[in-house]
Amino acid sequence: MNNDTQTPNQFVQNKAAEINCHHRPGFHIAAPAGWINDPNGLCFHNGIYHAFYQHHPYSSDWGPMHWGHVTSKDMVHWEHQPIALAPGEEGTCFSGSAVSVGDTLALLYTGHSWLGEEGDDDHMKQIQCLATSEDGIHFEKQGIIIPDAPKADMVHFRDPKVWNEDDIWHMVVGMKDGEQGQIAYYQSDDLKNWDYKGVMTGARPGIGFMWECPDFFPLEDKRVVICSPMGMEADGYNNLNFHQNGYMVGDLDKETCKFSFEKFVELDYGHDFYACQTFEAEDGRRIAIAWMDMWHSEMPTKERGWCGALTLPRELKLDGNGKIWQTPIRELETLRQHKFDTSNLKKVDSQILDTGIEGDLLEIKAKFSLAGNSAERFGLMLRVGDTPFERTILGYDNMAKRAFFDRTLSGEAVTGVRSIDLDTSSNSVELHIFLDRSSVEMFMNQGEQVITSRIYPSETSLGVKLFAENGSVELEELSIWSLEDIWK
Repeated sequence: MNNDTQTPNQFVQNKAAEINCHHRPGFHIAAPAGWINDPNGLCFHNGIYHAFYQHHPYSSDWGPMHWGHVTSKDMVHWEHQPIALAPGEEGTCFSGSAVSVGDTLALLYTGHSWLGEEGDDDHMKQIQCLATSEDGIHFEKQGIIIPDAPKADMVHFRDPKVWNEDDIWHMVVGMKDGEQGQIAYYQSDDLKNWDYKGVMTGARPGIGFMWECPDFFPLEDKRVVICSPMGMEADGYNNLNFHQNGYMVGDLDKETCKFSFEKFVELDYGHDFYACQTFEAEDGRRIAIAWMDMWHSEMPTKERGWCGALTLPRELKLDGNGKIWQTPIRELETLRQHKFDTSNLKKVDSQILDTGIEGDLLEIKAKFSLAGNSAERFGLMLRVGDTPFERTILGYDNMAKRAFFDRTLSGEAVTGVRSIDLDTSSNSVELHIFLDRSSVEMFMNQGEQVITSRIYPSETSLGVKLFAENGSVELEELSIWSLEDIWK
């Protein structure tokens, strides 16, 4: 509940002091208190990395959106900053992006107002707005820059992503026309006056009725659209979340302003990955960060005054077949504290093998050999506890030829299994895992596939075990580090 005697920043500070929760992230971005969802305004400006996020400071439930803010010099060690945007005449402050204009940092975002009852998606108004800052911390609203959607009957019109190319400002905006998700395209000379160039691209049948959080950027010699389609139906192992997030690789015709693509591909096959946004690092790498939760999921930390986190930054690369590979940024190696001795762990034979290692902030690199492998399934168990009986199981199913993530026994509220095909032509399976107190990000085969999911185990469930079912498997590599808690 909003306390009118306190600013949002004061309220969050006071609430954070009351929170004592063993699921609080140690090295992921999360608000000190309250709710967060989409990452916004990811950028590098005047030597500093900025990450903003959708934030409801007065509650751990979704509500009137503000923009929370963190900064970093290395994309790893983040510092909380004052809330950047709060609701005003434009309505609440929905998602958007940030661009560097000399010494000025500009935020472009959607102003959202309900015209009827709150939550009535058929009666709302969404407009695009601008705010600027000279110090990168305190922002002044500059007003409305796009007052209306391209069509009078469009009510879903949000999440501007802006970039500069050929000395012109470009913007894509997600929208809904009837039952088709679309991306609108605009251009400007000054960030204030925008010309509508038309629909850049739209959903084919089955790819959603609304495309939220669009992103558009070059990668190698291609163009990539990342968006979050609403309304895609599950298809076998695919599209299993309430809403999806994925990418399309193609080409932009600059004369017609049309983007052509072949297919939509999910970026991450875990339970908790949405609203992914990218930005260019200081050295030109394309970096992605997403909301590490999912709409309509169980979120047990709400009862403790906070909810939501963002994924670790991951570098995107495009291979010759038009597939995006994702790897954790190399700067994350600075989190490593202590390397455990795993020299005696070479083979697992039809058993659960206790490594003797415990932790809730860990990085694990494991490479399993498929040469001579006879196990039906093999892999790791994390956050293992016997009282209560808990474990998060991940590895490779040699019968189904799929990597898997099983959180059936991962603690409070959550359940479910996810799996994905892997290329095993190298005769091995590589897992690169980042375990935080309430999340796991599993990068497979050097970025070929990724699974990200939240878990909520008991504070005492800390064990790390190896397993092989009905056969044996050999380890070519096993490296495990304890990781720094950046928020202490």
